[in-house]
Amino acid sequence: MKRSWFPGLVVDDVRESLVSSSGGLLLTRVARVAGVERALSQALAPWRGERAVHDPGKVLFDVATAVALGGDCLSDLAVVRSQPDLFGQVASDPTVSRLIATLASDVDAATAAIRTARAQAREQVWARHRPVAGGVGGQVIVDLDGVLVTAHSDKEGAAPTFKRGYGFHPMFAFVDHDEAGTGETLVGLLRTGSASSFTAADHISVLDAALAQLPAAERGQVLVRADTGGASKAFVGYITELGLEYSIGFPATAPVIAAVQAIPPHAWRAAADGDGNPREGAQVAELTGWMPATARTGGTDDWPSGMRIIARRERPHPGAQLRLTDHHGWRITCFATNTKGTGWRLADLETRHRLRARAEDRIRGLRDTGLANLPLYGFGQNQIWLEIVALAADLLVWMQTLAFDHDEPARRWEPKRLRLRILAIAGRIINSGRRRRLRLPRDWPYNHLITTGWASLQPT
Repeated sequence: MKRSWFPGLVVDDVRESLVSSSGGLLLTRVARVAGVERALSQALAPWRGERAVHDPGKVLFDVATAVALGGDCLSDLAVVRSQPDLFGQVASDPTVSRLIATLASDVDAATAAIRTARAQAREQVWARHRPVAGGVGGQVIVDLDGVLVTAHSDKEGAAPTFKRGYGFHPMFAFVDHDEAGTGETLVGLLRTGSASSFTAADHISVLDAALAQLPAAERGQVLVRADTGGASKAFVGYITELGLEYSIGFPATAPVIAAVQAIPPHAWRAAADGDGNPREGAQVAELTGWMPATARTGGTDDWPSGMRIIARRERPHPGAQLRLTDHHGWRITCFATNTKGTGWRLADLETRHRLRARAEDRIRGLRDTGLANLPLYGFGQNQIWLEIVALAADLLVWMQTLAFDHDEPARRWEPKRLRLRILAIAGRIINSGRRRRLRLPRDWPYNHLITTGWASLQPT
């Protein structure tokens, strides 16, 4: 007789007093350390009815907790509601729906209030750990990028997208997440599916909201990165007026092609990889001096003064389709920056710009944290949902930043892995020694992350 791979078990009708999200305890602790409770409660006080039992701030936080645990719609709040020993009393689904509808009816004021609360919490977190993203001169690097979110039903604001899909085209701003940065989601702006990637007004709006999320002392030392969608005279000029630095993808326009053709061969220098070593088959050069006179900066309707155009050329990989802008078999890409000064090689500037691709990691994490689908019908309601997603994403990265040491791999895990290994651990709550204690499973290999994280998140 062939034996089964698995032990013989049957489901017992007797129920134990367990919690299925023991790691969620770290999220509640982060909320206390960062002051999320107080900030959300104060910010949303105007939307609390006279006879309301549930605090709107607590309701919104509970929904964000459900999203951080893997939920993707309001009804997934049932997972949080079923564990009152861990998360406290949670509002019913009708109460949550009414609150979202109330906030959406005054979406601009509600969004501003939620963002104010998140900014206050962020300042508390950065007071304990300042994430100098990029590790260059104390700068905070802010990445702007658009995201396509598919809508599987007719929703307000859903429209055909430039990739022939159907849905929405929100724009986000992130803090860079290298060895020192956190990858926080600063702001998300909901836009219709037909919104352009090149709208300067949207870039300016997102940048303003992102800067407002940073502590006041950090707003003057920011590097703004974006793809070619941000390469507009209005947006680059606005960044220059703010006194900030930028590194923005630049399209291969006719002046760029003319400069590439005019530049002498000896002007090209070896490109660098992420570790600063020469990258084989890739070179960089500055095109600014070879741009045609009609494309030079300095006029009132021109690009802002001080802008540099830097090009990278690389041999396409085997099988790659060549482009019309390729030059003698080289793949040409460009970016614009106003960074100057000693210590900045062209290869270093190009590497710094290319690391903008890390924003794609944050987008992938957001898709696993409530952004795969906008679950509500109204446009204002889905903007509130975007604020919930941003709060959930921040709770996760704040937990990683404050709970784990710099060398701990868990600090750089994406949401999927965090949930599998830390958040979704079953435990038992017992009363012992006049205290309520959470006991973790005996042989779980990641117990130490919860215990050390809990110790790190104690008040200082």
